[in-house]
Amino acid sequence: MSLNVQHPNVPSGQRQGTGRRRAPRTPKGRQVDLQAVAEVQALLTDRPRRRDLLIEHLHLIQDKYGHISAAHLAALAAEMKLAQSEVYEVATFYAHFDVVKEGDAPPPPVTVRVCDSLSCALAGSEHLLAELPRKLGPGVRVVHAPCMGACDHAPACAVGHVQVLDADVAKVVAAAAKPAHADAYPTPTSFDVYVKGGGYELLTACIGGKRSRDDLIKIVSDAGLRGLGGAGFPTGRKWSLVRAEPAPRLFAVNCDEGEPGTFKDRYYLERDPHRFIEGMLIAAWVVEAPETYLYVRDEYPEVILLLRDEIAKVEAAGLSDHTEIHLRRGAGAYICGEESAMIESIEGKRGLPRHRPPYVAQVGLFGRPTLEQNVETLFWIRDIVDKGAAWVTSQGRHDRKGFRSFSVSGRVKNPGVKLAPAGITVRELIDEFCGGMADGHTFKGYLPGGASGGILPAAMADLPLDFGTLEKYGCFVGSHAVVVLSDKDDMKAVALNLIKFFEDESCGQCTPCRVGTEKAAHLMANGPWDAALLDELSALMRDASICGLGQAAPNPLLCVLKYFPDELKKPLGHW
Repeated sequence: MSLNVQHPNVPSGQRQGTGRRRAPRTPKGRQVDLQAVAEVQALLTDRPRRRDLLIEHLHLIQDKYGHISAAHLAALAAEMKLAQSEVYEVATFYAHFDVVKEGDAPPPPVTVRVCDSLSCALAGSEHLLAELPRKLGPGVRVVHAPCMGACDHAPACAVGHVQVLDADVAKVVAAAAKPAHADAYPTPTSFDVYVKGGGYELLTACIGGKRSRDDLIKIVSDAGLRGLGGAGFPTGRKWSLVRAEPAPRLFAVNCDEGEPGTFKDRYYLERDPHRFIEGMLIAAWVVEAPETYLYVRDEYPEVILLLRDEIAKVEAAGLSDHTEIHLRRGAGAYICGEESAMIESIEGKRGLPRHRPPYVAQVGLFGRPTLEQNVETLFWIRDIVDKGAAWVTSQGRHDRKGFRSFSVSGRVKNPGVKLAPAGITVRELIDEFCGGMADGHTFKGYLPGGASGGILPAAMADLPLDFGTLEKYGCFVGSHAVVVLSDKDDMKAVALNLIKFFEDESCGQCTPCRVGTEKAAHLMANGPWDAALLDELSALMRDASICGLGQAAPNPLLCVLKYFPDELKKPLGHW
């Protein structure tokens, strides 16, 4: 006897005892708007619908419409055969995507971003944030923004996607009245000029079998070339480690220098991009990577255009046949400067750092062994191999060897990228390379390595600036971003500015960093500083955070507690 007997009170389509219901007449979830689908298809044209291209496709929508609507998100998800929740979580992770929920009004047609990171705050960005909304009116949105990589031209703003350097209210108002797209870039050393000067001869010799991979590894090792993005890992050793892994191996290049105070990669790319491109292609040849992914921060639109054009010339000349170059565009996330978070972003995901081990050299991009390197590291490869290791090691000061590129900003007369001997002191750097302190300012302290590198007092201005020299003082040089502070600056306000940056830029994956930065900012901004409590909170963040962001975020406040005790007695100042 069947148990599935229809009961007279059970609605048609549902059988007693089975719990099954009639299929709904319409699909569940947000419905796809056909017009939105057509608009997305018109933007994507014949581009692949691969998962790793999700962020690139989101950029197409953002660039076209100035925001990303719920309808476009649903249409893109359908077009790429992804869950809408997956597309939504990626789009909302990145600061440069303006996601508009259903029923909400889109943002104004013009957005002005004002950098409020340390160098720009010192130069008056708070005044711009206060004045611009009144001057620009309701048709323009004014928002805070993290470092734009223009610290030597502080304060910096961006109208739409175009930066306004050395900004004042009048400049920004004029730019907002006639917003433009980034469709031009500085004039760099051209492909033809670079080739006439011997460019790509080393690469050609490598590809042609006249140079060996072991030979190049030995030269860069003897020269002491290290990762210049901040970690300082020996380049030759990294090449050897990656080469020891099974093929196919991939290559990811990090041009996402979001550390406040850092702008050297931008400086070199805008002036001599082919020296970097040749170094990149040589490194790809050394590790035998059939594909190279170049990840450039979205704050550098002119650099992206420049690289796209110059790489096309290299490809047309047949110089990159050994590796396929993929240029990928970031979307406003400092955390993607961390190597594993960058790899997640290249794969079209949220930029969440991975747990390690396994390390990127073992399991990296798309699950393959991956070489990851910084722009400036690759920039020097040609010169080091051509001129020899002795050319590098003959330079340096205070028992250090080589040279370093310092991004210098803050209270100096001549900020900018300074190529100086490794081991130089900040006092020497200011006096010999920056024209001294700015008029009316007395040297008080400095950040030796950007926002995460800590703060040291002027009394410690004679320490060599190099890898391994500052760690015992609770600091490090990192990417060699030096921000100089003066007697006009409140160190508590400096540390608060930096911890707020980390609070905003935390990816949120781990509680010690996500909650710790928020709690630290609250404790620092409200009432007297409780040194014991802040020290305990900092220890938790250092010990338990997944990646370097949370581990290094407490460094500025700990340095103020240690090196500027008199500041603790004063009320919190402002710029």
